[in-house]
Amino acid sequence: MKTKLFSLILIFALTGSVVFAQGLAGSKTSFAILGGVNLQNLNGKDISGNKLENDMLTGFHAGVNVQLPVAPEFYFQPGLMFSTKGAKNIGVLNSTHKLSYVELPLNFVYKALVGNGYFMLGFGPYVAYGIGGKAIYEAGGVSVENDIEFKKEVESGDPHTTVYVKPFDAGANLFFGYELPAGLFLQLNTQLGLLDINPVDNRITGDNKSTLKNTGYGLSLGYRF
Repeated sequence: MKTKLFSLILIFALTGSVVFAQGLAGSKTSFAILGGVNLQNLNGKDISGNKLENDMLTGFHAGVNVQLPVAPEFYFQPGLMFSTKGAKNIGVLNSTHKLSYVELPLNFVYKALVGNGYFMLGFGPYVAYGIGGKAIYEAGGVSVENDIEFKKEVESGDPHTTVYVKPFDAGANLFFGYELPAGLFLQLNTQLGLLDINPVDNRITGDNKSTLKNTGYGLSLGYRF
């Protein structure tokens, strides 16, 4: 799996290099800053294989991207983002899990002239790395907050009071929006995590059927110049 992911990233990196060379040949390259709100969830199964019943968590994202022409109306748009994700669960014990990622989206974008501006449709993969997180539990007016630890494998002696998540994530982006002639744009984002971020847990001796994936939506406001 790691080899396939590395190969995928390498392919897109090489593609970006070719496109950048085309941009130097005379096509216009542009840059953007953007940010907005996230509505994220953690989907998957618990240790018994039952579907997780989490609720969406509101977060945010902010970052930059560069838009490189590929062909008329088509662009390659890599970026660098900071994004918060996670989920909450409301019950006898309320729990909130917040995850922070540095994210590299590698999108291909189609832009068509509609009115005075441009309709945008983009899609592509993303890779992300976890840099922080919090697990918050509330019951009976008492709140407890612990750091989430990122690791690929949980050892048998690790504490059960700590939440563990794999640091590396990857998935697919899809978005559409509208860009004004002055450079201001608004877009609706959808994101589907394709990797199980639940680490191998050596504390569990029986059959562990748990899985965990990031999914969500977002609304971005940005300016291209």
